[in-house]
Amino acid sequence: MNTDFLLSYHPLIIEGMGDYDPRDPSRVALQIIKGLKEHWVARPPQMPILLVTQGDPYAEKGISAITRKVADELNIPRAMIFLDADIADYHEPNADHYKVVHKVPYSQLTSILNATDNGIMVELTRRVSERLEKKNTARKALKMPNLAEYFYDFAMLQEVAKIGLKQICGALTVAHTSHDISPFSVTSFYEVGMDMGRIEATDMVPFAK
Repeated sequence: MNTDFLLSYHPLIIEGMGDYDPRDPSRVALQIIKGLKEHWVARPPQMPILLVTQGDPYAEKGISAITRKVADELNIPRAMIFLDADIADYHEPNADHYKVVHKVPYSQLTSILNATDNGIMVELTRRVSERLEKKNTARKALKMPNLAEYFYDFAMLQEVAKIGLKQICGALTVAHTSHDISPFSVTSFYEVGMDMGRIEATDMVPFAK
């Protein structure tokens, strides 16, 4: 699958809670858009915006509902990065395909990163695994069960999507749907890409309280 189309866009990724988010997605979307517009005044994108999702299934609340509303309000196209069938065969078929004009498998981004940034996937894998182990240690101390096994795959998807898109496009905007991010969420792994220096604070749009 050719990823040359990405060269024509500035990717926007929105990260946050799934359908357990109790808030009105319209209100959340408007708050995100406000932050995005302020961010882009200071750092204007050089290419048209492309909202890139990570294959969440549609729900009436949470990240999938929010990304629909942001894309509609900004009148921007959507793309999707999805896990290959050998990792999660249910992921792409169950994903929200609303107005998605391009789809890119996770393996394609990992191949690009391996070819252009020697050793990055080994380092990223190590850091995500270590972060997951620390989170499970913290949960054990709280007498909580380990995080589900799928956390590793989706944390890798999240960080590969951002790092890969920034590598290809030369720029990236990442917005969060909440100011308070649970340390036991997939979203919390955003610190990995930042700790590696691949995602910078200037790429991020925090959610305003």
